[in-house]
Amino acid sequence: MMLEEREAAAETGHVWLVFGDLMAGLMGLFVLFFVVAVWFQVDLAASLEAEQEARVEAQAAKAATDARLAALESALAAPLAAGRITLEDGRIAIAGSVLFDLYSADLRAEGAALLGEIGPPLARWLTEQRQMVMVGGFTDDLPIHGDRRRFADNWQLSTERALTVVRGLVERGVPPERLFAAGFGAHHPAAPNTDETGRARNRRVEIVPVPQSGAPAGPARSAP
Repeated sequence: MMLEEREAAAETGHVWLVFGDLMAGLMGLFVLFFVVAVWFQVDLAASLEAEQEARVEAQAAKAATDARLAALESALAAPLAAGRITLEDGRIAIAGSVLFDLYSADLRAEGAALLGEIGPPLARWLTEQRQMVMVGGFTDDLPIHGDRRRFADNWQLSTERALTVVRGLVERGVPPERLFAAGFGAHHPAAPNTDETGRARNRRVEIVPVPQSGAPAGPARSAP
């Protein structure tokens, strides 16, 4: 009888040992789950905070851009109202026929007068902004030939036109260190080169403000 009692006691002790091991394992698993849950919440909170900060920064950047473009539009109100230039997303576009005769890079009297309207307010605007100005020249897709061979091709014609406008703006007070010229040739057309109307739209000059440390922006639509 005593032997049976000892065996029963030993068996009971073994059960409690197994139960204790099981409870310890469950406790360890619970602690692991708790740690994972806390880490997930901390990581989620950090992600939400970073997302909120990024959203606030993006909104502030957009507000600054909108204010900068509004100031530029206000500065150029007179030529804009007269329809001599267009302004879209900060890009000033001028029809080539206003500035130059066909296949010429010499400034017309009308073009010189227009630069006289644009230059001073653009110079004042630049004093308040961390911006540079890219002057881009564009042509139609007709090749230069015959008596038009003053220029080797449309690349050279577009570049010379851009340089002419850059020099004209400098003469009218725009700081030279804030200007650079680019020739796009017949590339980046504003309209199909299928008729004279489209080709006339493609012969244009664009004046594009860009961040001082940034890259040039893409082309804008031409002035009508």
